[in-house]
Amino acid sequence: MSRLSISSWSVHRLMKTSLWTAWDAEKATQMTHVESRSSGLSLLELPKSISERGIRILEVCHFHFEAVDDSYIGQLKQAFEDSGVAFHTLLIDYGDLSSPDAVQAASDEAFIQGWIDIAAEAGAAAVRVVAGEQQAGDEEAIVRSAAALRRLYAYGQERGVRVVTENFRELTETVASWQSVMEHAGSEITTIVDFGNMMPEEKEQAIRYGAPMAYAIHAKPEYFDGGAIDEAELMRNLAIADELGCTAPISVIFDQEGDVWEGIERIAAIVNKGR
Repeated sequence: MSRLSISSWSVHRLMKTSLWTAWDAEKATQMTHVESRSSGLSLLELPKSISERGIRILEVCHFHFEAVDDSYIGQLKQAFEDSGVAFHTLLIDYGDLSSPDAVQAASDEAFIQGWIDIAAEAGAAAVRVVAGEQQAGDEEAIVRSAAALRRLYAYGQERGVRVVTENFRELTETVASWQSVMEHAGSEITTIVDFGNMMPEEKEQAIRYGAPMAYAIHAKPEYFDGGAIDEAELMRNLAIADELGCTAPISVIFDQEGDVWEGIERIAAIVNKGR
């Protein structure tokens, strides 16, 4: 089976609806900001759309869910089944488990539990949880994050949903801090490895650290002035992961201007070389 995958983030500019989550400090709860277009792609249409382009693995950002009622989730699960696409990861893009504000940390953990329930109902194999938004190297924040990740992992296990994290946001922006989070969280919890979230001077070190335990690779390339992909750099990063025995799905991450599907296809062609 092809390892080629895609994140709904790569088609974000085409999506009709986005429901962004943020923390309302005054009300001490989550708030939602709705972004909508008069026309665009529905999440219910996305599995079929990528299947028609030869991609059979999808990761979905939580803010691309247009609703979370049972009827909608049932339709989404059916859309995956009808198209032959695997729902690999529900990417929960909100939540600061590392927050020193105990009220927010607890509320965000409960919010994530709710999305684990949704993932189970929708047939997602896993959820990706952000480790935290406190500064890299903050040991107290790392301990808070790791403890919450362990609790969420247990919650997910009871519902048949794997809980993974990622080198994403502040707490995991350096290899040392990312590694500390993973070591405190325990070996059951694995990680998505995103090429685009690494400090340039640490990129090879970060890939070598994360690839052996990668749940997925996020293949976000570098671009030259003018928009051409730095193909050699992307192939070098993928080769490092391959060398370390990584067989995880490789998700195309596209966030540039220009035609969305053409940009995705250019990255996919590089990913597919030799695979």
